[in-house]
Amino acid sequence: MARKCFYSFHYTPDNWRTSTVRNIGAIEGNKPASDNDWESVTKGGEAAIKKWIADQMAGRTCTIVLVGAQTANRKWINHEIIKSWDDGKGVVGIYVHGIKDVSGNTTAKGNNPFDYIGYGNSGKMLSSMVKCYDPQGSDSKARYDWISNNISAAVEEAIKIRNAN
Repeated sequence: MARKCFYSFHYTPDNWRTSTVRNIGAIEGNKPASDNDWESVTKGGEAAIKKWIADQMAGRTCTIVLVGAQTANRKWINHEIIKSWDDGKGVVGIYVHGIKDVSGNTTAKGNNPFDYIGYGNSGKMLSSMVKCYDPQGSDSKARYDWISNNISAAVEEAIKIRNAN
C-alpha cells in the first residue's frame, strides 16, 4: 500500500525535478499547486498560506522534502517541516540536484534544510534525527532510479524515526 505523503519543495527552480520524482508512483502525494493556484493562495496572505498547507497535509503520514539548490531555510519550507514534525508525521529529505530539469540541466547540491531547524529545547538540530538522502548515480537517470527504488523505504524509516521521538 502506497503511503500518502506531502511533498515540500522550492517551486520555481525545482518544479520540473520534483514532478519527475512525484511521477514515480510509489508514494501517493498531494496534488501540486499550479502557478495560478499558488498565486491565488499567496494573495490571501500568511493565514491563507498556512491554511492551504494544513489542508494539503491533512491525512498524510509523512512529508518528503525534495531538496534543491535553494530549498534550505526558506520560510514556507521551514514551516512545512516544523508543522509536519509537530503534527507527528514522518519527515525525510531527498536531494534532487542530480535530476535534470525541463532544459536537461542539473544544479548544484543545496544545504540540508534540517540543519536550520532546532529540535525542541534540546539545542540539537532536526538534522540529528531526520535523514536527508543524496541519491547515488552518475547521471540523472541513475539518480531517478535510486529514488524510485528507495523512496518507499525512506518514508517508512522516517515514520519509524518520528514515532520513536
